[in-house]
Amino acid sequence: MSTRPLSPFVFAAATLAPVPLLALGAILGGLWLWAGFLYMALLVMVLDQLTPHVAGNAPEGAEFPGSDALLLALGLTHLALLPLAVWAVAGASDLSAGGRVMLFLGCGYWMGQVAHPAAHELIHRADRGLYRLGVAIYCTLLIGHHASSHRLVHHRLVGTAEDPSSAPAGMGFWTFAPRAWLGSFRAGWAAEDALRARTSRRGVHPYSVYLGAALLSVVLGGLIAGPWGAVAWIGLAAHAQLQILLADYVQHYGLKRAKRPDGRYEPVAAHHAWNAPQWFSSALMLNAPRHSDHHAHPARPFAALRLPNDAPRLPWPLPLACVLAMAPSLWRRRMRPHVAAWDTTHQTPVAGPGAIGF
Repeated sequence: MSTRPLSPFVFAAATLAPVPLLALGAILGGLWLWAGFLYMALLVMVLDQLTPHVAGNAPEGAEFPGSDALLLALGLTHLALLPLAVWAVAGASDLSAGGRVMLFLGCGYWMGQVAHPAAHELIHRADRGLYRLGVAIYCTLLIGHHASSHRLVHHRLVGTAEDPSSAPAGMGFWTFAPRAWLGSFRAGWAAEDALRARTSRRGVHPYSVYLGAALLSVVLGGLIAGPWGAVAWIGLAAHAQLQILLADYVQHYGLKRAKRPDGRYEPVAAHHAWNAPQWFSSALMLNAPRHSDHHAHPARPFAALRLPNDAPRLPWPLPLACVLAMAPSLWRRRMRPHVAAWDTTHQTPVAGPGAIGF
């Protein structure tokens, strides 16, 4: 393990490099199309395996002034790439049927593995402009409610039966996915209602924004490429949503918080999220695999997230774990001993300096 954290340049290079490949592939096809697709579908896993480098932790209190600028660039890039992909997949591009499928998959991977982590970071920012950009990304992906449910529900109830986005051991992904989507939609709405009642907020309800923006996004898809453009927009959003749900499923699978004698749950701690140390997927996904530290410090910039020594680690890089999770029997069999080890070791109530409270 290196003692140096990943530099802002590495994050920028990993996340932005596939964008011109995908954009040129949409316009020109050919080798550009193959390059963008293979970068997202294969290169990540290959580099994680061939160069098992683990970046060091940033010093406590370290600042990364360029991190918000990269998030801004990624957010604006997403808002431009999605309509372009809709046109190339469903409109009057010169791509073959196979090329359209390849572009659909490559762009969908980028939106799920780069635009989503960027939006996730943005909705945790105090700056209202950055927060709204994160909401806009999720709205174009037709999952605007994630901006409410993630902050107001998941961070508070993670690792409990009340959190729709925490999967208990034994639950397969295809059972989890509709439960998580619908459950987080409802729980986020209820949390926003409760917040408005407590603070006497007025104005437009966030869910009106989410639903209205989703409708406008699909209409825009139709204006770009007719009815098939609307279908392509929905399909790309569904592709990205699948990856969002897979990440939630994998990163908390089987890890549960114990209940104390007074009926309250133990504080959230490092052992309530799975982490992955591989450097390239961490760079591509803006350190999203360092998930325990994010729950400990939701406002901490992604470049400063740390990899705790006392946190569970996935036996594979996060993208590969998400692929395996789509085969429930294989996933349960391979994860059973890892979940059991943490369940045996850590299911007594935890208090003291190692605990993280909210």
